[in-house]
Amino acid sequence: MNLKELSAHLGLSQTTVSRALNGYPEVSEETRKRVMQAADQFNYRPNTRAKALATGRAMAIGHVIPLSTQHEMMNPIFGDFISGAGEIYSQSGYDMVLSLVADEDQSRAYHEMAAKRNVDGIVLHAPEMRDRRITMLQEIGLPFAVHGRATDIATPYSWLDVNNKSAFQRATDFLLDLGHRRIALVNGQESMDFAFRRRRGYEAALAARGITPDPGLMFAGEMTEVYGYDSVRRTQALDDPPTAYLVSSIIAAFGVRRAVEEAGLVMGRDVSIITHDDDLSYLRNGAEVPVFTATRSSVREAGRRLAKLLISQIENPGTAPLTELLEAELTVGRSTGPSPNRT
Repeated sequence: MNLKELSAHLGLSQTTVSRALNGYPEVSEETRKRVMQAADQFNYRPNTRAKALATGRAMAIGHVIPLSTQHEMMNPIFGDFISGAGEIYSQSGYDMVLSLVADEDQSRAYHEMAAKRNVDGIVLHAPEMRDRRITMLQEIGLPFAVHGRATDIATPYSWLDVNNKSAFQRATDFLLDLGHRRIALVNGQESMDFAFRRRRGYEAALAARGITPDPGLMFAGEMTEVYGYDSVRRTQALDDPPTAYLVSSIIAAFGVRRAVEEAGLVMGRDVSIITHDDDLSYLRNGAEVPVFTATRSSVREAGRRLAKLLISQIENPGTAPLTELLEAELTVGRSTGPSPNRT
């Protein structure tokens, strides 16, 4: 069905239908809802080029991926985020532009997007604590939103993040309540803001119980299965090995579990494990009963919500930056139990 046919079905002019679909304020809410319902019923999608001409926008959102992190495009976390964001782009009439560039060309890529006006906004991924990309985008003036936050950037900007400090403080408290005192942290790279915040939560929980964090039990690295495996092999060789592991990724947690089982230990009895679970579509944490006790947050839903936040910024220029902080849910699975050293 095209615009002319949809307009005839509704008994409205093509101009009114187009304005309703494109969010023009002069169209009443009742008419807008009627038009949107009919568009959904007949699977009508406005022509992107026509909408761009009508609004003066490119009707596209950009994602710049540095070559050094191109493996992230194969990461299920990245895939789920993009899927969630893509749902909202499609519903709102926006296309997605993925640009893979050399690390040193990121600045040029952002400036070219702004100069060519081939995108209306940018989603910035994996922020570091001192992320110069945020300052650069603020100077360029192109609307953007960050998936995460950058602790050391003081000027306001739009972002959506999980409360990583609170999540890992709560997870550490859970293990402490089970009697664990030797708790290893298998964290992400701590130049990344999310990993820095998770370590702060872990350390805060230990400090509140009068426990000094042991540097020998704190790891930071790329969250692969092998990294999780090696972290356990190293710590279980200690004279006083940890009885619990707090892990920043379910992918690394698979490696932690493999090493635990190879050592002849039973997960949930001899060693407890809590991981962060991004509630991935194709990497489920068990069925009805989770395999791992986890701090759980849907990265697909994060993609949806960040896309809405950025589109709101694009369509309402001049408004203050928007922010949203999501809380992770602690779900109890089969991987945790009382400390074997508990008396």
